[in-house]
Amino acid sequence: MKIAISRVHFPVTTLGPGRRLGIWVQGCSIRCPGCISSDTWAQTTPDLEVDEFMYQIEPLLQECDGITISGGEPFEQPQALAELLHAIRRLSKVSILVYSGLPLEELESSDVVKQELIDCLISDPFEVLKVQTKYLRGSDNQRMTCLTTLGHKVFGSLDRQAMDDDRRLDVMFDADGVVWLAGIPRVGDVTRLQLMLKNQGTKMVTTEARS
Repeated sequence: MKIAISRVHFPVTTLGPGRRLGIWVQGCSIRCPGCISSDTWAQTTPDLEVDEFMYQIEPLLQECDGITISGGEPFEQPQALAELLHAIRRLSKVSILVYSGLPLEELESSDVVKQELIDCLISDPFEVLKVQTKYLRGSDNQRMTCLTTLGHKVFGSLDRQAMDDDRRLDVMFDADGVVWLAGIPRVGDVTRLQLMLKNQGTKMVTTEARS
């Protein structure tokens, strides 16, 4: 089974507790306006065998405190997602958080959710005009659902309002020198960062501007 992967980063500290392995899949037809990861929207042919991907990330599984899978829309590759999650479960006992822009009611009937392969699910589309006060969510309509005993243990106390210390972004660099931000920015944060960098003589182009 092949999967379309956009990127992998470690450690990610802004998308769940601890030092997490962040996996972004490629391809999303939902395309929420204002999405921070609009570079993952484009549909591409899955080209990476799940077994090969697991070989690449296995060393990181020994270091991470948890795994967060986002995108893109993970549930648009349901069979590959299930195979990936099964493989992770065989090698690691850490918590798995998955982001989806699909409604919770639709996801509850999926085999991936029924098989308890996900510990915590954050569901529903990001709505840029909605208020943004909840931890780990871009807009307050999004729901956090603990699906396993481990999910309740790790995430049960995190279904709460966001605090000042939660308002952080991870900054990461890839081999080409591209800078990536991971986390849940407040509305206007990226624009403010662009203006601040512009005043210092640096031009910032976002993936949203290029999509």
